[in-house]
Amino acid sequence: MSVLSQVMGIVNVTPDSFSDGGRWASTAAAAVDHALRLVEQGADVLDIGGESTRPGAEPVGEAEEIERVAPVIAGVRARWDGEISVDTMKPAVARAAVAAGATMWNDVTALSQAPDSLAVAAELGCAVVLMHMKGEPRTMQADPRYGDVVAEVRDYLRDRAGAAMAAGVARDRIWLDPGIGFGKTLEHNMALTARLGELVALGFPVLYAASRKRTIQAVDPTAVEATDRLGGSLALALEGARRGARMVRVHDVRETVQALKLQAAVAAAG
Repeated sequence: MSVLSQVMGIVNVTPDSFSDGGRWASTAAAAVDHALRLVEQGADVLDIGGESTRPGAEPVGEAEEIERVAPVIAGVRARWDGEISVDTMKPAVARAAVAAGATMWNDVTALSQAPDSLAVAAELGCAVVLMHMKGEPRTMQADPRYGDVVAEVRDYLRDRAGAAMAAGVARDRIWLDPGIGFGKTLEHNMALTARLGELVALGFPVLYAASRKRTIQAVDPTAVEATDRLGGSLALALEGARRGARMVRVHDVRETVQALKLQAAVAAAG
């Protein structure tokens, strides 16, 4: 079968993003232009986020987050009719984002942050990404431990998908994300990547997101800056795709699209 995954391009509109330091947070127009460049480079989906979830990140108020993301989503929607995801854990932000034109809710808490998250997701009818995170961003990297990380992540996401469906979210609108780097060590991240097929076997499309993450620096200590991690990001995106991820979430869209096309070409030739 083809290993050519879809590509989700990352658009951070946060001043404290780990990867681009608020590069696109100055104006909505700058963020919209950047988003549309990612589309030109081959992004199938745009993921727009207004609150950093990097290790140690501080939370952002609901109103401020809406102010950051809604104009960007509306600006992109006015010029592009493709899939737009909002990266948020807040139901009110998701609601505002969908009103502005978003079609997917990417939630690092798997719709567990607020009591009404599940109900709002069902009401909105948008696609949802349920991600696994151990703890919360400020403390998640403080000595995370598991018995069998793959089994625990798989079971958690299976249960969250069940809860979403029980609340009224359609099964075919649900995506799963193992949460690479979210409360996990290098060993945990590598195990989840190597055994990604166990998550794929649950029958939901899987989103794999490892772009520029610190787990790359754990293998290559010279990759101190996020922008030094392109090689590792491509390697992990290719592994995620090869092991069944339907979509990879990345910063470097052009390079990832090219790498995936070559991977698919080799697979077809074989």
